Amino acid sequence: MTDLKKPVLHARHEAAGAKFAEFSGWSMPLQYAGIVAEHKAVRESVGLFDVSHLGKATVRGEGAVDFLNRCFSNDLNKIGDGQAQYTLLCTEDGGVQDDLIAYRFADDHVFLIPNAGNNAGVVEVLKAHAPEGIEVTNEHEKYAVLAIQGTKSDDVLEKLGLPTGHDYMSFDVADLDGVSLTVCRTGYTGERGYELVTPVESAEKVWDAVMAAGEEFGIMPCGLGSRDTLRTEMGYPLHGQDLSPTISPVQARTGWAVGWKKDEFIGHEALRAEREAGPKRKLWGIIAAGRGIPRPHMTVVDADGKEIGEVTSGTFSPSLQKGIGLALVDSAIEPGVKVGVQVRNRVEEFDLVKPPFVTPGVRES
Repeated sequence: MTDLKKPVLHARHEAAGAKFAEFSGWSMPLQYAGIVAEHKAVRESVGLFDVSHLGKATVRGEGAVDFLNRCFSNDLNKIGDGQAQYTLLCTEDGGVQDDLIAYRFADDHVFLIPNAGNNAGVVEVLKAHAPEGIEVTNEHEKYAVLAIQGTKSDDVLEKLGLPTGHDYMSFDVADLDGVSLTVCRTGYTGERGYELVTPVESAEKVWDAVMAAGEEFGIMPCGLGSRDTLRTEMGYPLHGQDLSPTISPVQARTGWAVGWKKDEFIGHEALRAEREAGPKRKLWGIIAAGRGIPRPHMTVVDADGKEIGEVTSGTFSPSLQKGIGLALVDSAIEPGVKVGVQVRNRVEEFDLVKPPFVTPGVRES
């Protein structure tokens, strides 16, 4: 992994005994104490993730919000300054180039967090569409992002003197011992939590402060392994698997992130046409009736053994002690039926369901 990028906190991860894995060109911690232990820490107490591999970009200039509204699927006019929004950058034919979070600071200032491998592409598309006076800046390695997730996340932040209790998908700018942070109530785990955006030069200081403050609450450093099991239990899509240039938001049932009443956004004509005609396939959850564990690209079949789709995400759920996943299946198939998944040389039985698989705690006060 010598050619991979390393986050600024790499030395901290090594010291904590992390096992590393490649993700979108970065060497990232996969696990420390173990995926199940880290998963449990988030569901029952608190965990700390380094997600600094995520992209970062800034859009500035008069009319920045209006400009992005003509590009992104969601409607930035539905939120105000100090709020964040999940949105999509679609392709002209209705696929998804990326899903990302937009932080609205002001009409002329929006901060973006795309996915790691898509950051450069998102910036390139926005620059190509930007009118005079709008500046799009790639800041991928300028900031670090730490995600404090779990039922005790407020306790940790309160001990640090950082703001807590603000509404879901809203953010504050705060100071931590001279470090300016953006503290946003977002996360990818389904639990209550916050994400801290900090300049990279302050990342180690912030990491150490969070770990020290969280010690009495049982905080654990968490890797991308538990991040994946946590998000799968919530049915949250992962770009490149459950959303992609060939999997539209209509198919992935993320149409709630599309401003259908807007006049325009990239890909709007194709998406409106697909929505009107009805998609040929839809993304649903699958939960094992037995001991099967689904994995991406496994074939999904109906009761007669006919191929009806494919698993896009799959894992073992530490919360349910069962195999779960997401599968893109024929749109004629609805939740409530049993399907088969080709696991190695046998077909395992699964129930087709509507996610999430566990009760969300992300909006709990």
